[in-house]
Amino acid sequence: MHCNTNLIKGALFVLFPLVLFSACSQTSNGGLTDVDDNGGYASDASRIEWANNDVISLADAAGEVYNSAYMRTTHTTLGTCATVATDTISTPHTLIIRFGTQDCACLDGRNRKGSIIISYNGEYSDSGQVHTITFDNYNINDNQLTGTIETIRVDTTVVTGHWYYDVLVNDSMNISQSPLNSQYVVWSGSLVRKWVSGITTGDRSDDAFSISGSATLTRANGHQFTFNMSSPIQFAMNCNYAESGIITVNGYEGSRVLNYGSGNCDALAQVNIGANVYNITLTP
Repeated sequence: MHCNTNLIKGALFVLFPLVLFSACSQTSNGGLTDVDDNGGYASDASRIEWANNDVISLADAAGEVYNSAYMRTTHTTLGTCATVATDTISTPHTLIIRFGTQDCACLDGRNRKGSIIISYNGEYSDSGQVHTITFDNYNINDNQLTGTIETIRVDTTVVTGHWYYDVLVNDSMNISQSPLNSQYVVWSGSLVRKWVSGITTGDRSDDAFSISGSATLTRANGHQFTFNMSSPIQFAMNCNYAESGIITVNGYEGSRVLNYGSGNCDALAQVNIGANVYNITLTP
């Protein structure tokens, strides 16, 4: 078969840059197009678990002294609109933190409204006590929490890393700011929560907690992911994001490794998918 040499050269001239362009695109395109991987489940888990830690911390601050003034001054969290009430006559006992029906601008810069309700027996601070936390229209920064958090104080030794809880969580957070478009994130699992810093200061702003164990996250889009924490997730009360932690995440598209970082308070995290590492940004 006879071919036109000039035509072949021209075709190769056209083909070569096309191949080169394709190779460059594959190399430079490091972004994630899947909304779940691109900060979706990482942000949802960070938000709801941070809120859960905040609620447990508030319950502890109220349970130590049944006086909202103590929480306002010593724990630098509440505004003057919050009140604390307790019933230690009935069984189980009840502790209620009320923020009112309108946003309460708290001293940590966050708005809260509604109530946190804690049921327990015996003395609040006893080891082995079960504290069951529920909510009555409770919102933090217009994200509503519903469901239950059950904590058991296993050790209350005031030494870094020794004050810890077993936590059974089955709650949800509405992350939508629109009352006509609810978007619920559901968080359910068995966790261990350690109080790793700020134990002795009486100031919630320097408190930090590590969370280990496993949980299941169901996103607003219905996609479900299991979180197995090979390195505990760390949360600081003065930071809006998970600061560190390595988690194996299993979902409908397989297994990933989520890395929240090395301890800095920022919105940066990474997702490992196979041999590829992707930088993602968390939503507060």
